Amino acid sequence: MQLNLHQTHHEIGDFEAIFKYLTTNFQDGQSRGLHLFPELFLTGYPLQDLVLQKSFIDEYLSFLADLSLWSERQFKTNSKNCSILLGGLSYHFDSLGLPSQIENVIYLLEPGKKIRNLYTKQLLPNYDIYEEKKYFTPGIIPCTFTFAGKTIGLLICEDMWFSHLHEVDPVEQLKDHLEGSHLKCDLVINLSASPYHLGKFDARVNRALEISQYLEAPFAYVNRVAAEDEILFDGRSFVVDGSSVVAMAKSFLSDVLILDFPTYTNPLKDQLRKLNTTANSWATMFSTRLSFDTTKLLTLKDDECAEILDGLLLSISDYALKNKMNKITIALSGGIDSSLVLVILKILRDRQIFPLTLEAVFMPGFFSSSQSYDLAYDLCRNIGVKLTTMPIKFIHSTIRTVYRDSFQTEMAGLADENIQSRLRGAFIYARSNEIGSMVLNTSNKSELAVGYSTLYGDSVGALSVLGDLYKSEVFDLAQFINREYNQIIPAEIISRAPTAELRENQEDSQSLPPYDRLDPILESLLSQRFSVEDLIKKGHKKDEVIKVYQLLLKSEYKRKQFCPIIKLKAKSFGFGHRVPISKKMHS
Repeated sequence: MQLNLHQTHHEIGDFEAIFKYLTTNFQDGQSRGLHLFPELFLTGYPLQDLVLQKSFIDEYLSFLADLSLWSERQFKTNSKNCSILLGGLSYHFDSLGLPSQIENVIYLLEPGKKIRNLYTKQLLPNYDIYEEKKYFTPGIIPCTFTFAGKTIGLLICEDMWFSHLHEVDPVEQLKDHLEGSHLKCDLVINLSASPYHLGKFDARVNRALEISQYLEAPFAYVNRVAAEDEILFDGRSFVVDGSSVVAMAKSFLSDVLILDFPTYTNPLKDQLRKLNTTANSWATMFSTRLSFDTTKLLTLKDDECAEILDGLLLSISDYALKNKMNKITIALSGGIDSSLVLVILKILRDRQIFPLTLEAVFMPGFFSSSQSYDLAYDLCRNIGVKLTTMPIKFIHSTIRTVYRDSFQTEMAGLADENIQSRLRGAFIYARSNEIGSMVLNTSNKSELAVGYSTLYGDSVGALSVLGDLYKSEVFDLAQFINREYNQIIPAEIISRAPTAELRENQEDSQSLPPYDRLDPILESLLSQRFSVEDLIKKGHKKDEVIKVYQLLLKSEYKRKQFCPIIKLKAKSFGFGHRVPISKKMHS
């Protein structure tokens, strides 16, 4: 018996491509074994309100009918045993033809038979980026499936996780069902569309091992690969045998994992098996990347940097390809953030995932140093990207004059700083409009948290590459890339003091605490694990904590107007961060 895990990479709603994948891979008559596809493979995920749109529903139902007809008439195999389990939607309609119930299900395809619904997802996550209770009706019945004389337990994504938020535990229900039916489980499968965040793979494996040991059966987990706007799916499908991972698919790449049907290995011998409930998917929202005393942000390790880089490359390439953009324009300042984004794009171009044209634009103002130009030039020379210089200082001077003449007062302070940033935003989008390129945002998570950016200025862009990395982590990633790619980023870009260069001798540390103190405070507050009082008690400077907290709350209006942010952490800004703009501030 053969087990096949199809870790696929398809665009949401691309029914034609999905149909072609199935009919192409199962038309030669040689297919055998059990084939597993991810959660909602037939539609893609997350669907959000697309799931309610009539045009989408009509196309999906037509596709499902075609697939069923193909399975009944053309899906043939010389093998005695071949079955396909895949995730999809099941619609029910009221008398007006409107969807009254939508279920997230596992479908079964067998040669010569119509498509059949086997199981409905029971646990519907409704936290962070998830809002499945808004759309789906949960299942209530556990399910086993018999294949080649083997009893297989079925789960969909969240069903494998314990949480106090859920009233039922599908794993416990499955065990009760097996015992009540006097069945021995030979395999547990989980069809997933599990979004990525740093550290999540280990959590998946640990939870799979717990379930495997509890049900005394191997556990197969199949996950999708994709980047959907800001949400990443990393793949890394795997099989555990009760004691270890016996096979794992590639990360951030489509793959098919093929292996012999796994055999359960009992690592506990005669010990009593209990289902550990500490692996709680809701609780990951409150995890932190802090030292024990919360005063330091943990440095990103090399393997974590490599994982983040691969995720960013997939996210950028998917966003560009799905929106039919093969030109990218970067506003390059000579600072670490824009330099790192440009180098990531260079790596993407070198991997030849798709033809990619890059250009960098340096826009000096009155306060831009010659060092900034030299560093931007050196970087572009290193990576083979054309650098165009487009000064803003002359237009800046004209605007100052017009402003003074109009309002009989000088434009100064923050207004004068912000107009420079907005000029750069206007210019970079003028270039984008002319050549049809995509502008990528280069702000980091520290800046987004405290509002250290200008609306319609440096906050512009179609997609935020670094918006889920604190400034400290930006340096970690840059140093990793330099070690791996022959010091491609000039050393002075990394070593120079961060500055926006919007006024004379400006440095970030004049407006904010140093990043090695700012970032741990932000991580503590954003994880929702700590209050202002908690941080002060732990030794953080009182004035810094209060200032950072106030900036964090006051900056919500900026984040509401920000572009999608590639999600790399359990708790990020963007789609999963929903906080009212207007509110009373409580410490």
